[in-house]
Amino acid sequence: MSGVNEEVDPTISGIASFFIPGLGHALINDQMKRGVIAFLLASVVDVLIIIVSTILVFIVIGIFGYLLLPVIHIVAAYDAYNQANKINAGEITV
Repeated sequence: MSGVNEEVDPTISGIASFFIPGLGHALINDQMKRGVIAFLLASVVDVLIIIVSTILVFIVIGIFGYLLLPVIHIVAAYDAYNQANKINAGEITV
Protein backbone atom coordinates (compact mmCIF):
# COMPACT_ATOMS: atom_id res chain seq x y z
CA MET A 1 0.00 0.00 0.00
CA SER A 2 2.43 2.68 1.24
CA GLY A 3 1.74 5.96 -0.47
CA VAL A 4 -1.01 4.76 -2.79
CA ASN A 5 -4.53 4.41 -1.42
CA GLU A 6 -5.74 0.96 -2.36
CA GLU A 7 -9.10 -0.47 -1.37
CA VAL A 8 -8.90 -2.21 1.99
CA ASP A 9 -11.49 -4.67 3.24
CA PRO A 10 -13.10 -3.22 6.39
CA THR A 11 -14.50 -6.61 7.42
CA ILE A 12 -11.10 -8.33 7.36
CA SER A 13 -9.55 -5.36 9.16
CA GLY A 14 -12.23 -5.48 11.87
CA ILE A 15 -11.99 -9.25 12.34
CA ALA A 16 -8.19 -9.13 12.56
CA SER A 17 -8.32 -6.39 15.19
CA PHE A 18 -10.99 -8.24 17.15
CA PHE A 19 -8.74 -11.26 17.67
CA ILE A 20 -5.50 -9.29 18.05
CA PRO A 21 -6.15 -5.59 18.74
CA GLY A 22 -4.15 -3.44 16.33
CA LEU A 23 -3.54 -6.17 13.76
CA GLY A 24 -6.14 -4.82 11.36
CA HIS A 25 -4.72 -1.32 11.68
CA ALA A 26 -1.12 -2.39 11.16
CA LEU A 27 -1.36 -5.02 8.45
CA ILE A 28 -4.61 -4.39 6.60
CA ASN A 29 -5.01 -0.60 6.88
CA ASP A 30 -1.24 0.10 6.75
CA GLN A 31 -1.49 2.26 9.90
CA MET A 32 1.48 0.79 11.78
CA LYS A 33 1.70 3.47 14.50
CA ARG A 34 -2.02 3.28 15.29
CA GLY A 35 -1.84 -0.53 15.29
CA VAL A 36 1.08 -0.66 17.72
CA ILE A 37 -0.62 1.84 20.04
CA ALA A 38 -3.89 -0.13 19.93
CA PHE A 39 -2.05 -3.39 20.66
CA LEU A 40 -0.06 -1.97 23.57
CA LEU A 41 -3.05 -0.18 25.07
CA ALA A 42 -5.28 -3.24 24.79
CA SER A 43 -2.58 -5.47 26.27
CA VAL A 44 -2.06 -3.22 29.28
CA VAL A 45 -5.79 -2.84 29.90
CA ASP A 46 -6.36 -6.60 29.48
CA VAL A 47 -3.66 -7.39 32.04
CA LEU A 48 -4.97 -4.79 34.49
CA ILE A 49 -8.52 -6.13 34.19
CA ILE A 50 -7.32 -9.69 34.75
CA ILE A 51 -5.25 -8.72 37.81
CA VAL A 52 -7.96 -6.57 39.41
CA SER A 53 -10.69 -9.10 38.63
CA THR A 54 -8.63 -11.94 40.05
CA ILE A 55 -8.10 -10.02 43.27
CA LEU A 56 -11.76 -9.00 43.51
CA VAL A 57 -13.14 -12.41 42.57
CA PHE A 58 -13.21 -13.25 46.24
CA ILE A 59 -15.71 -10.43 46.72
CA VAL A 60 -17.77 -11.66 43.73
CA ILE A 61 -17.46 -8.26 42.01
CA GLY A 62 -14.37 -9.43 40.15
CA ILE A 63 -16.37 -11.83 38.00
CA PHE A 64 -17.96 -8.86 36.26
CA GLY A 65 -14.53 -7.45 35.48
CA TYR A 66 -13.88 -10.36 33.15
CA LEU A 67 -16.88 -9.26 31.10
CA LEU A 68 -14.93 -6.11 30.15
CA LEU A 69 -12.29 -8.09 28.26
CA PRO A 70 -14.37 -8.60 25.08
CA VAL A 71 -15.34 -4.91 25.11
CA ILE A 72 -11.73 -3.90 24.45
CA HIS A 73 -11.51 -6.24 21.48
CA ILE A 74 -14.86 -5.05 20.11
CA VAL A 75 -13.73 -1.41 20.32
CA ALA A 76 -10.47 -2.24 18.50
CA ALA A 77 -12.41 -4.09 15.78
CA TYR A 78 -14.88 -1.21 15.42
CA ASP A 79 -12.08 1.34 15.09
CA ALA A 80 -10.20 -0.74 12.49
CA TYR A 81 -13.42 -1.20 10.49
CA ASN A 82 -14.15 2.54 10.54
CA GLN A 83 -10.57 3.43 9.63
CA ALA A 84 -10.72 1.06 6.63
CA ASN A 85 -13.95 2.67 5.47
CA LYS A 86 -12.39 6.14 5.79
CA ILE A 87 -9.36 4.99 3.80
CA ASN A 88 -11.64 3.64 1.06
CA ALA A 89 -13.63 6.91 1.04
CA GLY A 90 -10.42 8.93 0.68
CA GLU A 91 -10.85 10.72 4.01
CA ILE A 92 -7.55 9.28 5.28
CA THR A 93 -4.36 8.78 3.31
CA VAL A 94 -1.85 6.19 4.42
